[in-house]
Amino acid sequence: MKFIDTAKVMIQSGNGGKGLVSFRREKFVPKGGPDGGNGGKGGDVVFIPDPQMSTLLDFKYNRIYKAQNGKPGGNSRKSGRGGLDIEIKVPCGTLVKRLEDGEIIADLVTPYKRVVVLEGGKGGHGNSEFATPTKQTPHYAEPGLPGIELEVVLELKLIADVGIVGFPNAGKSTLISVISAAKPKIADYPFTTLVPNLGIVRIDLSKSYTVADIPGLIEGAAEGKGLGTQFLRHVERTKVLLFMLDPFHGDIKSDYKILTNELKKYNPQMLKKQQVICISKADAMDDAMKKEIKKISFKSGKIKPMIISSVTGENIEEIKFKLWDIISGEQIQAK
Repeated sequence: MKFIDTAKVMIQSGNGGKGLVSFRREKFVPKGGPDGGNGGKGGDVVFIPDPQMSTLLDFKYNRIYKAQNGKPGGNSRKSGRGGLDIEIKVPCGTLVKRLEDGEIIADLVTPYKRVVVLEGGKGGHGNSEFATPTKQTPHYAEPGLPGIELEVVLELKLIADVGIVGFPNAGKSTLISVISAAKPKIADYPFTTLVPNLGIVRIDLSKSYTVADIPGLIEGAAEGKGLGTQFLRHVERTKVLLFMLDPFHGDIKSDYKILTNELKKYNPQMLKKQQVICISKADAMDDAMKKEIKKISFKSGKIKPMIISSVTGENIEEIKFKLWDIISGEQIQAK
């Protein structure tokens, strides 16, 4: 399935039904009173986060969503039927933004929780509502209130516990393939991963967490270079950032600084998340190289990197359990 994480759609709630002007027509009652009923309420526009969905692809083909109008009132004070709501299913983690100014209208995170984004118009009162002792035969009723039409942007932000960030070809996809059941495309050229990959890491039958492999960042990504800001949004919801650094790419500390600068430029709050730093491709290092890397620390000595190999499995179990410890606060020893 093609991964689409933004879409522009038009949504419209239903118009309220108009009230009725009507008078009783009864045998032996020469002057029946007003009996016009109220119009029905227009349908709402409702969004429902669906955990079974993973893309906004459907919204590329269907761009207009309209709730049903309310029915007009009837005689004998019968109210018109309310219009049916339109229920729009979206992936969990979808933002609904007003196109005009980018204001966030809804943040759809909780699975299956119905969120009314646009309310339908109220139905108009029939003439029976306007009868008074001094005005017993009102010849007017209210029209229903119109629904609301709004153009919105749907923006999907993956909901994951851990976001793996790093330069292209740093080994992010390979790591997610060995710690979860995800099967990302893996090759030895940059930008192999063109869409985020989401995997579930199982600690045991009752304990698991989700990991998102974010397509490779490069310097200038926050300004749109490379894959630009297209996928940076997907690490905003994560609890932990796992930095994957390639010791054969260049200077490790310099690469870390570039990555953190790009995250900071996109959203300064990103650097407040807890961090784990991994140095990949341990299988290609000699002992001297490993010894030098073990001397390195980050964030003024607060973080010591872990040297891992997704090929040989070196420290893979350790990183799985370290991430679980941070996410859950529950310490479990790697087997």
